[in-house]
Amino acid sequence: MTTKSKNRAPRLPTNSLKIPKKVYAPYLLPFAVFTVITYLGPLLGMSAVYAYPLKTVLVAACLIHFKKDYRREIRIEFKPEAVLSGALVFALWVLSENLYPHNGVSVFSSWGHTGGAAAAVLISFRLAGAVLVVPLMEELFWRSFALRFLISTDFRSVPLESFTWFSFIAVSLAFGFEHHRWLPGILAGLIYALLLYRSKNLFSPILSHAVTNLLLGIYVLITRQWSFW
Repeated sequence: MTTKSKNRAPRLPTNSLKIPKKVYAPYLLPFAVFTVITYLGPLLGMSAVYAYPLKTVLVAACLIHFKKDYRREIRIEFKPEAVLSGALVFALWVLSENLYPHNGVSVFSSWGHTGGAAAAVLISFRLAGAVLVVPLMEELFWRSFALRFLISTDFRSVPLESFTWFSFIAVSLAFGFEHHRWLPGILAGLIYALLLYRSKNLFSPILSHAVTNLLLGIYVLITRQWSFW
């Protein structure tokens, strides 16, 4: 009869030896698709008539495909502060014009690319993308992924409302400089993050972001100031 050695290393649980499942795609892929087409399209000579509808459809398809991965973070709650803060960001976006140098310029103009029914289709895609697709895509990347990733690489283990000064400031700055109008962009990043911390629900910054973009879209259509798009 043999005896077990007392020096034998303890057996680790089977699941501790497995490589953790990658969870980045639902947060990174939609943002990456949007960004690549935005910057690569003009380099390839792709007209905005095709580029914006294309990226809107592809990003929407990504978001729908991954909805099971992030839907627990989003509880449908229409809170007044989300709507009011979205309106505030819109006001800051428009009223701060000409008070600071822009980080580049927008060349989007529906009638500059086409006219008639084609222009109406392009505007419809632009407005739908700005209100329905972009807020979800950007809030998943910036407020759900980036804010928590800067706290821990295992970001899914970090509660949505977790706050650190570093993540709060860094993500807001990055979000701002992603836009041509970086100053109101930074303020928007701060406001959307504060909404998330307060509500503990990603739907609040998504709704606020959507309200901002809807009001901005209406403003652009009324004033024909296409540079805001």
